Amino acid sequence: MEMSSKSHEDGLKKILSYWLGHNNEHINDMKRWLAKIGEDRYTIPELEKAIEASEMVSLHFRRALLALKRDEIKGEIQEGEVHGLTVNHKEDAGSSKSKAIESSRNSFSMSQIGTIRTPYENDAPYQPIEEDDGSFQVIIDPKYSNGLYKLETFKYIYVIYLIDRVTRPYSDLIAPSWIPCANVGIFASRSPVRPNRIGISIVKIKRIEDNTVFTTGLDVFDGTPLLDIKPYIKDLDSKKDANYGWIEEVNGWEHMILHLKGIPHDY
Repeated sequence: MEMSSKSHEDGLKKILSYWLGHNNEHINDMKRWLAKIGEDRYTIPELEKAIEASEMVSLHFRRALLALKRDEIKGEIQEGEVHGLTVNHKEDAGSSKSKAIESSRNSFSMSQIGTIRTPYENDAPYQPIEEDDGSFQVIIDPKYSNGLYKLETFKYIYVIYLIDRVTRPYSDLIAPSWIPCANVGIFASRSPVRPNRIGISIVKIKRIEDNTVFTTGLDVFDGTPLLDIKPYIKDLDSKKDANYGWIEEVNGWEHMILHLKGIPHDY
């Protein structure tokens, strides 16, 4: 007797869940071994490619599993029970308003308000380097130019942008490229591969001309979409008791910080 379509789907869900978990275990193992290798310039690039390829496999497993569960989720919504919450289908004006508010919270969009120009086409520093060579400009769309009024009274600004060049799949655990021996959660890192690929850089204003803010070095690619600018305010944005977190647990972390900041040193 042939198995029913439902039985096939249930079996595939189980095997996909197993494949996904098993593949993620391999990814974590590879990341741990990558951290132990040190500075092997031949092995590391190949292992990094293997990790990237494996993360893409997990992404496809997740998408396939989600596609199989789509009808199941749809059925739960029609029955009015999602995550243990019962929905009253006889909605009054108040409940309709609440749903509209909830929908607006879960669905939103941002628009580009300008463009960042830098000398970097294919490679950029990990962090802004104030003394960096080249021209760095934050160009605001003319329709927002009035928003620059009084900005020149500040020395530093936050530049908020979309990290649009990243193609690597998202992962909860990552090994920062500048400290490859570490394995940390994405929210404990500055990795550009994030759930929402928003970047923030603090830079010094050199001058403002019309709708263009000339700044010190920026750590982004040329043509990066600008999302926002905010002033960096003394005392409000500087915490005297800030620390380096897990970075201080890494051997030789002081040396790594010098590299990260682009500070010249002789050791």
